[in-house]
Amino acid sequence: MSVTLSHQLHVLSRKEELATIELADKVVIVLDILFATTTMTAALAHGATMVIPTMDEASARDESARHSADSFVLAGELYANVFAGFTAPTPLALLEHGVRGKKLILATTNGTVAVKESAAADHLYVASLLNSTAIVSHVLSKHPQHPIVIVCSGSMGNFNLEDYYGAGYLVDLFSKTLGNGIDLSDAARASRAVYASGKPIDMLSNCRVGRIMTGRGHANEIDYAARLSSLDVIPRLQDGVIVAI
Repeated sequence: MSVTLSHQLHVLSRKEELATIELADKVVIVLDILFATTTMTAALAHGATMVIPTMDEASARDESARHSADSFVLAGELYANVFAGFTAPTPLALLEHGVRGKKLILATTNGTVAVKESAAADHLYVASLLNSTAIVSHVLSKHPQHPIVIVCSGSMGNFNLEDYYGAGYLVDLFSKTLGNGIDLSDAARASRAVYASGKPIDMLSNCRVGRIMTGRGHANEIDYAARLSSLDVIPRLQDGVIVAI
């Protein structure tokens, strides 16, 4: 008996692979588990009005000049070093700083760049381990038949284990819902195998970025980012900004 496929699902292991595909007819889900998309998810879930992704420090400062001083939080880093005068762009640091009722202007080494470079997609969502179940449910409900591309941000052209693990979690959720109705690329299958290979806290703690953050005394940020589907927020790119829908 033939099976009707309802979704094609592919994973890009780093944002630089965006140059190899057309995005115009696709749903794109961007991941930067440590920490940009986890930070965006947490900020929106805790009352930020929007996230404005920017390419770099200069772009973030230019963007901030367009808003009244009390209306935004400016956060960003390059190579895990926080810009002078910016708030640390990790989820718990931002929640402690306070984002409720504020715009978050965000510049990171990889995650915000991946969002900006994926903007040609028909529909673009931001995911993390925190909100994967909500993202999968929404995409399957609202975008039947659309090909899905999960974009791992990676790190300056390099592969990041934590992003691929997060992609595997999404692939696992999609696969469990769709069963034989899903067409997985080899990269998607591989990411699912990575997800099945270990617990989230272990994977995030032992990857390169996780070790750096733990060494700097931020193990609590890793613990937070490793929580599976603890939030229901669905961040989506609309008119150049990310909002919760």
